[in-house]
Formats: sequence, C-alpha cells, structure tokens
Amino acid sequence: MKMKKILSTLLIAILGAVIGLFAFTRLLDDKPEMVTVYENPVDLIKLPDASLNADVLDFVKAAELTIHAVVHVKTESVKETYYRNPIYEFFYGEKYKESKPMVGIGSGVIVSDNGYMVTNNHVIDNSEKIFVTLNDKREFEAELIGNDPSSDLAVLKIESEGLDYIPYGNSDELKVGEWVLAVGNPFNLTSTVTAGIVSAKGRFLGIIDDQYRLESFIQTDAAVNRGNSGGALVNTRGELIGINTAIISPSGGSVGNSFAIPVSIVKKVVNDIIEFGTVQRAILGVSIKNVNSELAKDKGFNQIIGVYITETTDDGAARDAGIKAGDVIIEINDVIVNSTSELQEKIGRYRPGDKIKVSVIRDNKKKLFEVVLRNMQGEAQLVKPYKNEYLYGALFKTVSLKEKRKLNISNGVKVSQLKKGKLSDEGVKEGFIVIEINNKTINNINEIALIIENIKDGIYIKGIYPNGEVAYYAFEK
Repeated sequence: MKMKKILSTLLIAILGAVIGLFAFTRLLDDKPEMVTVYENPVDLIKLPDASLNADVLDFVKAAELTIHAVVHVKTESVKETYYRNPIYEFFYGEKYKESKPMVGIGSGVIVSDNGYMVTNNHVIDNSEKIFVTLNDKREFEAELIGNDPSSDLAVLKIESEGLDYIPYGNSDELKVGEWVLAVGNPFNLTSTVTAGIVSAKGRFLGIIDDQYRLESFIQTDAAVNRGNSGGALVNTRGELIGINTAIISPSGGSVGNSFAIPVSIVKKVVNDIIEFGTVQRAILGVSIKNVNSELAKDKGFNQIIGVYITETTDDGAARDAGIKAGDVIIEINDVIVNSTSELQEKIGRYRPGDKIKVSVIRDNKKKLFEVVLRNMQGEAQLVKPYKNEYLYGALFKTVSLKEKRKLNISNGVKVSQLKKGKLSDEGVKEGFIVIEINNKTINNINEIALIIENIKDGIYIKGIYPNGEVAYYAFEK
C-alpha cells in the first residue's frame, strides 16, 4: 500500500514536469523575435568571390608585378669645401678649395619597356654621374633626360629594350583606407616591399624649395625610409599610383608617415619631359589661400568650402576670363577642389593653351567661367624644347638646388659656355645665373628662347654670380 502511494506520487510529479516543460516551450514560442529589416538583405551577406578577393588583397601578386621594374639609383658628385688660407689667398686671390667625392642612393621606377624611368629630382640633383641597377643585377649609366624641381621629379633613360615596367594607375580613384605597397631600396637594401594603407590625400608639406612648387601628396603608413625616395607606390593590382618622396620622422626612420607624389602629376611631368624636354606648366594666374571658418565669417560665406582668391595677375588667364579677387574656386572641370594643394594638382595636369571650366562662388552664388590657361610668361603657347645651341653667344644649363640654396634664389639658369656675342660684349661671364629677362622670371632653359622671341624692343637681364654679386645687363634685341 505504501509502495503504491510512492509510485503514484512519483508519476504525478513526472506528469507535472512534462506539462510544465510543454507550457514553458509554448511560452517561448509565443515571445516576439528581435528582427532587423534591411532594404536588401542579400547584399549584406554577399561575400566577394575568390577571383575578386585575389585581385584586391593579393600582395604577393602585386609585388611580383612591380618589383622587377623598380631600380636602385646611385649618384656620384663632388662636394667642394672652401677654407680660409691667407697665404693661398695672397698668391691666388681666392679661397682654398678642397673637393671630395660624394655618393648618393635612391630608387627609380621604369615606366616604359625601352628604358625611360622616373625618380625624385632630389635624388639626382647636382650629380655628375647616375647609375641604375636593375633587379636582375644589370648595371647601366643613365642619361638625365630632364628634371622638374617644382614637382621634385626627374626622368632618366638607359639603353635597353624589353624591360619590365609598371603601368600607370589612377590616383584619383584611390580611396583613403585602401591597401598600397611601397617598393624601393631603403638603406641600400634592394628590392624591398612594404605594405600599408592610404592615410590621406592632397597633403601639402611645404618641403619643395621652388617658387612654383606642386605639392599634393598621398600619405600612407607603409614603411618608407632613406633610399626609398623615387620608388614606387602601387595598388594591389600592380599599377603605379605614386612616387615615394618624403617621410616625417623625428628619428630619421619610418614612423608611419610617408608621402608620395600622385601619378596624376607624375604622368604629366614624365610625358612633357620626354616630348618637350621641359614641363609645360599651365598657370591660372591667381594668388590663393584655403577657406577656413575665420575667413568664411569675415567674408560672409554661407559655407566653408573651396579656395579663396586673394589676387589675380595682370597678364593672367583668370582675370581675362572674368574671375576676380574675392571669388572662391570650388570646381575645376566639374571636379571639387577644397584646398590649395588640390587646386594646384588639378591645374598641374594641363598645358598652356588648354581650356578648362572653373566654377566659383561670388556673392554666395555659383558662377562658371571658361579659362584658357597660360604659361609662366603669360602666353597661351607651349614652351619649345631647348636645343643645345648658342643664344647671343651663350650656352645655358640648369642651376642645381644646392646653388639655389647657397645664393638664396628660387629660379634661374646658368651660363655654362660663352663665346663672341652680345652677352660677352656686354661683359657677361661664364657662371652668371640669369634670374629675370624683362622682369619675367626664368625658371628653366626652355623659357629663355620663348621670352626673347616675344620681346620687340630691348633686352634687360638681371642675374647673380656664384660669389653672390648681383648684376644687370641691357642690349638691343
């Protein structure tokens, strides 16, 4: 009897548990779910296919496509040091000079299969000989085809065919956060590849010492060190998107801030130098500054956008098109510009004579102008390539960055050889640096012939000698 009672109680307990469990599960089933509704849930869960993944993220593939087209650059030059020696100066009338051989290193990028390559101007500046070593260890002496201090670029050429080269990419399409590779020769270590992301675009650093400097750098955190200058910045498809140029570093080593010249500038400069021997630099003819909150408030602007024009030049393209001081440039050919570096980079893509659309804000209203760009002499024509011919009895050559710094000048060309002619008749001596002709600045050799060609009357020359003596000369054309 007692056993039956125990079994009956146990059965009731089990039955109660089953009923309770059933009720609990039913309660859970009836509880509302937390559901997130998306407009297109398929896109949210769709993953890139294998081929797309490989194209975007395969660093190995990008390195293989580019490493053989990046070269080691070695330069040889002579450093001259002057010492005070009273006895020497008494007999020879000048300071005692001691010359020491100097060797520099850097990187370069092959951009055509017939031997044209690009590097930084500061890598080869003031060098007497330039040697490049390919990734297969072949060594060549390179010819300097031309250089452009304003963009810190130079074009070299070696006599070889069928070379690996890096095709140009599109730096405009480059996104902040996108993966990139830096390929170069840091610390003389050849064929080095590092990876990072694009940290920013359109950076202005103020590091190029030139009156018409063109700075709109791509900033990355790829490890770049000394020796990487002139090397390649490439995307993961193996396309050239920049030339590595500078780092910001208290220690002198990489701290995650490297800067590259965008390929939009590189391509233009390289093509100009190869075709014309000089860069066909287009000028808008304005003085500019960034729009900030203080300027916007002071001028009564509705928005903090664009680039403010402080002044237009007398013979400038902008003034002739109707653009005025006080206008704010917001677009070039329908592309937004929001800083001085972006504006300079956009204009730097064009040649004198090119027609562009410039959108400005005037009185808080948008206005559109068509502008025909001009060269630095105010002419809407291309600068003819300089032929190594005597002009008024003189041959000219480029002034090195070292000489410019020593004399505290930002432009000029040097008289390298002199024979009988109008310049020698007026007393000009070899070594004289021509800075201005008829109040127009001389930035490269090609401009001399262009300026003189457009002069109708007398020629007035301002210049400086290597000892710092400023001199002026005048004669009839």
